[in-house]
Amino acid sequence: MTRLLILIIACFVSQTFAQTSFKKVVFLGNSITKHGPKADIDWSGNWGMAASAEAKDYAHVFTASLAQKQGSTPVILVKNIADFERAHQGYDFSTKLKEAIDFKSDLIVLAISENVPAMKTAEEKTKFQEAVTKLLTTFKGDRKPVILVRSCFWADAAKDEALRGACAAVNGISVDISALGKNEKNFARSERPFKHAGVADHPGDAGMAAIAAALMKALEK
Repeated sequence: MTRLLILIIACFVSQTFAQTSFKKVVFLGNSITKHGPKADIDWSGNWGMAASAEAKDYAHVFTASLAQKQGSTPVILVKNIADFERAHQGYDFSTKLKEAIDFKSDLIVLAISENVPAMKTAEEKTKFQEAVTKLLTTFKGDRKPVILVRSCFWADAAKDEALRGACAAVNGISVDISALGKNEKNFARSERPFKHAGVADHPGDAGMAAIAAALMKALEK
């Protein structure tokens, strides 16, 4: 690739982000997105488990990258919705997610499903897909935000298929990160020791950076 072509592509990407200029971004996820202090598992942070610092979790790495590309820093809202994962049927969106819905973000990043019970039947997968579609439709409202839906960090074919279906239903952008969980360097346990195996099994700084990069790559396309 010639230097001129590289400059043209870089200019195009820069112009695209300048035209879009995301002002508000909401991140909807689970412990990988945000988890408060919990002494019994030896976790003292209040950000994406198990990043070494808030600035190192995927939400903040992605935000920093987005700010650099578009030339302005968006306001972000990071919300843990693990309760939706565990009990998505009949979930009360208007009450439990009022703050996040009223935030009216330009960009929605959905990063869930790791806590969803294993789906053993087609009916369970359909119900999960319908619940996720309703979640995204509720956040979308009558607006046209950009929606990114990433697959599981711990790859699960049934869950990932349901997520893709929900993403397609709202004209979102599906982000496949299934390969990340197959690389040991992306796990926190490969970076430093943890007393709790569950925490160690989360993405570390490298894994968080890889998730952020995958989201940004999908957004650029």
